[in-house]
Amino acid sequence: MKNKIVFWIRQQIKDSQARGIVMGLSGGIDSAVVAALSKEAAGRNNLLVLFMPCESNPQDLKDAELVARSLGLKSKLVNLSSVYRNFMKVLPAAGSLARGNLKPRLRMSTLYYFANKLNYLVCGTGNKSELLVGYFTKYGDGGVDILPIADLFKRQVRTLAQELKIPREIINKPPTAGLWQGQTDEGEMGITYNELDDILDRLCNHKKQKASGNKVNKIKKMYKNSEHKRKGADICYI
Repeated sequence: MKNKIVFWIRQQIKDSQARGIVMGLSGGIDSAVVAALSKEAAGRNNLLVLFMPCESNPQDLKDAELVARSLGLKSKLVNLSSVYRNFMKVLPAAGSLARGNLKPRLRMSTLYYFANKLNYLVCGTGNKSELLVGYFTKYGDGGVDILPIADLFKRQVRTLAQELKIPREIINKPPTAGLWQGQTDEGEMGITYNELDDILDRLCNHKKQKASGNKVNKIKKMYKNSEHKRKGADICYI
């Protein structure tokens, strides 16, 4: 699994005639795994990881710095908190989802700035579990050039993290998109990743479900409602 992904990333760089990889390092397991794979594929000097706090939990930055140190990565801090606050001043009031989704969209713009500057590819960190149910921000963390772990369920990412010797505290950290204070993936989705992975695996492989009908129907609905996120904009052909 690891060697196949590393080879794939290397080929994507070559085919795109890019010089390397730029990605955001959030302090979570997915970005840590992708960073480790990208370093092996591109080499330390051709990988730049960005810390992009945006009114974020300070612990997330500490965790991201821990990952960067443990992997020996080139990194840069771009604090987007003041940009976010100033942007919110010129926008009308809105709910937590609209405000929260602005953060990954600011990060996406920042990543592409560096990608254009350096002729790098923007590397995404989404996994199969998140992508199938649309648990990502359209044109935010979903706005990337390549997705190395998009065919791995969350449980497979955890296994790979252990193989890559990602720090234990990062592997055991509750997954969160950091959209607002106290937000967690499982809390917002209303289902654990273990349950989600099992339901999705059975749906993908046409196997009998073990979870309750309500949970299975919930995941099916999430998949259907998020289909627009997984494809490009619809075109009105004349």
